[in-house]
Amino acid sequence: MYNFDFEQPGSVEDAVAALKEEDALALSGGQTLIPSMKQRLNAPSKLVSLTGIEALKGVCQNGDTLSVGAATTHATVAADGGAYAALAALAGGIGDPAVRNRGTLGGSLANNDPAACYPSAVLASGATVVTNAREIAADDFFDGMFATALDEGEIITSVNFPIPEKASYQKFEQPASRFALTGVFVAKYADGVRVAVTGASEEGVMRWAEAEAALSADFSPEAVDGLTVAADGLISDLHGTPEYRANLIKVLTKRAVAAA
Repeated sequence: MYNFDFEQPGSVEDAVAALKEEDALALSGGQTLIPSMKQRLNAPSKLVSLTGIEALKGVCQNGDTLSVGAATTHATVAADGGAYAALAALAGGIGDPAVRNRGTLGGSLANNDPAACYPSAVLASGATVVTNAREIAADDFFDGMFATALDEGEIITSVNFPIPEKASYQKFEQPASRFALTGVFVAKYADGVRVAVTGASEEGVMRWAEAEAALSADFSPEAVDGLTVAADGLISDLHGTPEYRANLIKVLTKRAVAAA
């Protein structure tokens, strides 16, 4: 590690001001940032911690919407997110207890790891990402692997999840990290079904439009039987080929529909 300044503001306004300094980075749970700093892949001169801002924490239900503060830990979402059971179950399956008690929703989304679980929930739910400056629809937020629509110095403050009629998240996890080798989140709403896939595409989280159309007409595992997933653009690594991941997408979608 190396020397750097550390600041823990008590408000979003103070955090945004601190982030205007050159080479300053926001720190939430730190589950990705701190390891990358240890490896010298990131070298900010200042860390601006968001964990002291109470306004960024907590889970609350407003009608048919579940609002989750950006600095809310995975463990808290798992414990308090029962109004959206599939989201709570997803949070409870992230990493291990140490990760769940430090990692945060906002940190995961801002990092946008291609194998992270939360992006699939946000995309499948058609959620709204709220920042200090604006509101961003889920379909406009994710911008490729490790990339988002966030501007420099912009902070996620909360995420609003419309609560679906039925939903489930199923993942085939890498056993050491518990990241998703492939994960599928299916959410059924009155106006249709949304299906989001994580861990499979070279571009990061994505929607499976063909499955959405089929499941909107017939919400059953059998509705997916006649569909195929193209392997083009899917990840190839030591854990699996693109064809392997293509098959997992279909298998996990059927499991998610059955569980929902």
